[in-house]
Amino acid sequence: MAIQSSSAPLYEKISLKKRLKRAVEILILFLLVSLLAYRLLHIKDHGLEWQIALLCESWFTFVWVLVISTKWSPVSYKTYPERILQRVTELPPVDVFVTTADPQLEPPIITVNTVLSLMALDYPAHKLACYVSDDGCSPLTFYSLMEAAKFAKLWVPFCKKYNIQLRAPFRYFAGNAKTLSSEECSLEFQQAWHTMKDEYEKLSRKIEDASQGSVLFDFTGEFAAFSNAERSNHSSIIKILLENKERHPDELPDLIYISREKRPKHPHHYKAGAMNVLTRVSGLMTNAPFMLNVDCDMYAHNPQIVLHALCLLLGTKHEKDCAFVQCPQIFYDGLKDDPFGNQMVVLFEYLGRGIVGIQGPFYAGTGCFHRRKVIYGSWPDDMKTKDRGELTEEKSLNGFGGSKQFINSATHALHGNLDHPKDLSSSLEAAGQVASCAYEYNTDWGKKIGWMYGSTTEDILTGLAIHTKGWRSLYCSPNPPAFLGCAPSGGPASMTQQKRWATGLLEVLVSKKSPIYGTLFGHLHFRQCLAYLWLLIRALRSIPEFLYALLPAYCIMTNSHFLPKGQEPAILIPATIFVIYNLYCLYEYFITELSIREWWNNHRMQWITSACAWSFGLLSVVLKLLGLSETVFEVTKKEQSASSDGTSAELGRFTFDESPVFIPGTALLLVHLTAILTMLPGLRPQASKNNGFGLGEVACTVWVVLCFWPFFRGIFGKGKYGIPVTTIMKGSILTTIVVYSCRFTSIS
Repeated sequence: MAIQSSSAPLYEKISLKKRLKRAVEILILFLLVSLLAYRLLHIKDHGLEWQIALLCESWFTFVWVLVISTKWSPVSYKTYPERILQRVTELPPVDVFVTTADPQLEPPIITVNTVLSLMALDYPAHKLACYVSDDGCSPLTFYSLMEAAKFAKLWVPFCKKYNIQLRAPFRYFAGNAKTLSSEECSLEFQQAWHTMKDEYEKLSRKIEDASQGSVLFDFTGEFAAFSNAERSNHSSIIKILLENKERHPDELPDLIYISREKRPKHPHHYKAGAMNVLTRVSGLMTNAPFMLNVDCDMYAHNPQIVLHALCLLLGTKHEKDCAFVQCPQIFYDGLKDDPFGNQMVVLFEYLGRGIVGIQGPFYAGTGCFHRRKVIYGSWPDDMKTKDRGELTEEKSLNGFGGSKQFINSATHALHGNLDHPKDLSSSLEAAGQVASCAYEYNTDWGKKIGWMYGSTTEDILTGLAIHTKGWRSLYCSPNPPAFLGCAPSGGPASMTQQKRWATGLLEVLVSKKSPIYGTLFGHLHFRQCLAYLWLLIRALRSIPEFLYALLPAYCIMTNSHFLPKGQEPAILIPATIFVIYNLYCLYEYFITELSIREWWNNHRMQWITSACAWSFGLLSVVLKLLGLSETVFEVTKKEQSASSDGTSAELGRFTFDESPVFIPGTALLLVHLTAILTMLPGLRPQASKNNGFGLGEVACTVWVVLCFWPFFRGIFGKGKYGIPVTTIMKGSILTTIVVYSCRFTSIS
């Protein structure tokens, strides 16, 4: 791949600074500091509730400083893929990784559509290779991919011949997709369209029948490797489903199935371990200098996304300015007004673009293009005096493992040399070796090389390690969006995902690879450190946010107050913060063309997530640090369409299950309902002097009840829409403890 000189840039950097928005952010900070100053000046005149409020608001001020720093210099990039061939004589190879772990939670039809969309990208087929990691070692997933490989021989030529833009079949055939074609009036196209639709329906039926157990697998031939395989106890299985042996640009890309070896007594490091196996196997087979990884539900929505990403990877003056290119996570079939608060539109638009303007976006675990040599542990040219390509024999053996064939390929990658195309089957034996569970022993995999181990959020930990070395990253958000995925629907799936994120992020914070260490002893920029801290402290935020949500109820039940009294001018400070902050948030939603209802849904889900999922994430890490338990990677359930089940009225309704994660939220609601009851005449305790609760505490209690209204409905709901009786009982016990503690406090 030779790079030619060209005056036309491949991308344009656009600053998105807004002075008025900055002024409002500074105003909110000033008001927060003023409130803290007021509390400090009057701390001797108040009791425990005032001190707790001071601590909580100090934390909120700290978090707001992190938010301001992160949002301060937002940046966007505009790419020009049509200029790529003016810059390079030949497009570089790209290896594509798709990961799946459980055919029940991640239905194979979703994985198949993602794979088909990637194989149909607008990129020379002989330059693409698609590797699918099946961590569930499922014959169903393998069967689905075999059938998908047959369908791809029809689907990929169809997409490219008629310039189809939606290249995931389930999305293309979901609506009036004919209008998407530039040749919709052609009789030939109409016939081809109907033929393709019939073929896809046959494929879907085959996979559905196999999922229901109607297809009995004959564990001979291609399926022989699955005959004695168990999910967590099996040898490595690597199958070449498609191979472009002639290396023809108009054929199909390579398609390889991988299920790495697993044994009960060997740690497998969840998704990070799977990604490292994909990296090693692909390094032996195709060894492309760039790698794209996507989750099984994130299909390629923009067929030119590889060209867009290459504009950034090849367009920088220095390689150190672009270690990886991250695309935003955007979701299809999102429920109206985002009732579960998991589409993260505003978060990516403001905080996400703000991070882009510092040292670059975080690695989000999907929709990301990597330089292979960066994943192999390479440092930026000006950060390491040691020759990046020199691999001593000792480093080769200890760092990359014992496969000489793989070490040779790694040496080529680190030098920036392209391997000559070879027969994939010739690498199968060596690929099986590097996919074994014992290969990584006494190596640097997961420590200095590859995806990092030690957290259930391996993506953030890996990206942080890259940024700590001094690399930068870039953000690619073309129109149409690069990838679309499915967001969790329902309370249990959303809480499971948020709990896993909170757990993994806190693991990173308390590890030796924390951003504080990276700034003090590495090359992580200070503001990038603050941005990472904003993300990593999610679990810690649950404590002050839960206590602050509990304060109004506590004050009502003890007839005390944590806010300035109504007749005091100081009451204007928290009132102004409340009004300006919420108007500021509403402004962000309006600018991104979202509704007030969506703002409210996201606001209440912030409180619910903090009280439930983040608190359990904190508990998981505390138990791990005490040596009482280990954190577990919980796979989030994927659904092909959020609107596939239930009526429109039911789709946005919060759902529950037996998980203990819902106990804190239930208890918090019951405490506030109890507090409202204590306001009745005769139940209110005597206040000392003029220190009883006021209108501010009552308003805050009503606000908390409104935020936890899904739990209120859940108390009276039935089925999956109702909170289980055991959860209500446990919440009631906690409520009783809190109420009696308040009574004891008020008496004493």
